[in-house]
Amino acid sequence: MPLSDHEQRVLEQMEQALYAEDPRLASQLKRSASAGGAAGLDRRRLVLGVLVALGGLALVAVGVMSSMIWIGAIGFLAMVLGGAWAASPTRSPATRTGQLGVVGKDGAVRKPTAGARRTPRQGTFMQRMEQQWDRRREQGS
Repeated sequence: MPLSDHEQRVLEQMEQALYAEDPRLASQLKRSASAGGAAGLDRRRLVLGVLVALGGLALVAVGVMSSMIWIGAIGFLAMVLGGAWAASPTRSPATRTGQLGVVGKDGAVRKPTAGARRTPRQGTFMQRMEQQWDRRREQGS
């Protein structure tokens, strides 16, 4: 079901507020949406992680059958680490170094300038959201 004009305007305002509030999160969400929901999952990483987890499961079975608890413990550790590694998203080099920069309205990432400073925030996150909600309701009435 398509959105009404009012709903589309509200959605655009929310997107702009998100870009202004947290450009890093907005760029990550945009990237994950363009990747079809697979937020940086690498197929090779997924396959290797699952194989390590299955190998760990085999070690747990061997440990139980041979009454060697330490083999089962190593197998369990391999299962947990393999599953966690397979499920974790890959990171881009910019994310690792923490130098994403500023996201423009066109979605391009630019390096922040030396003089660029963030404006101080007024109130808590919820207070700002309530203020925006009130302003939108007043404008729509």
